[in-house]
Amino acid sequence: MTLTPLGISVLALLAERPMHPYEMYQLLVQRREDRIVKVRPGSLYHTVDRLAEQKLVRATGTDREGNRPERTMYEVTHEGEEVLRARITELLGAPIREYPLFPVALAESHNLPAHEVAQLLKERIELLHNDIDELDAVAQVARELDVPRVFWLAVEYTGTIQKAEAKWLSELVSQIDSGELPWLIRSPNEK
Repeated sequence: MTLTPLGISVLALLAERPMHPYEMYQLLVQRREDRIVKVRPGSLYHTVDRLAEQKLVRATGTDREGNRPERTMYEVTHEGEEVLRARITELLGAPIREYPLFPVALAESHNLPAHEVAQLLKERIELLHNDIDELDAVAQVARELDVPRVFWLAVEYTGTIQKAEAKWLSELVSQIDSGELPWLIRSPNEK
């Protein structure tokens, strides 16, 4: 049985302690895990329902705070823990082919004029630097709060990957701007 990234996150949260889906959503956002897992409240509730159908989680009762509606609490089952460990083991042990959209755009960027590609990449680099600053701030807060590093490895990894991408793209932009990288479509005022 293959778990989606959100399914992995839900099982991992429930391995910490029982909770209701809205609390899971809040924790994912608070911990900035929404940067590595696409999560929306509706998709999270759907994932919890699917995991319950597969007997990987089970409802343990309801909880109510103040005037809020009752919320169903869930816990991970023994089978859920086993499936979670197996999926993490599989993902850590061997790289898998993922198909993000940016490499497709990069591979086909020769269909745009060089100056346009360079400008778009400069905008991307700026956004990457903003993300890097945010990730560095999250890591700094984690260090200040003495959160064990093992709990924010994904923040560190994501920042490292984004720094490498920004560096590589900066070098590419420089090569495009200087003409060192021959381009199929140049702007009308370029030779």
